Amino acid sequence: MGKLMRYLGILIVLLGVLILLLHFFEVFTSNTALGLAGFIMILGLAAHILLNKYYVEE
Repeated sequence: MGKLMRYLGILIVLLGVLILLLHFFEVFTSNTALGLAGFIMILGLAAHILLNKYYVEE
C-alpha cells in the first residue's frame, strides 16, 4: 500500500489525460470534459507533491 500512495498523484494525472484523450477522439464533445480534465490534472499534481513531501513509508 505504501508504494501505491507514492504514485497516487501520478495516477490521478493519468486519469485527467485519459479524459483528454476521450475528448480528442470525440467521445465527449463538450467543454465540460476539458474543464474536468484540467481540474483533475491540477488536483493530481498537488496530490503528487504533497504525498511525496509528507508521506512517510512505514
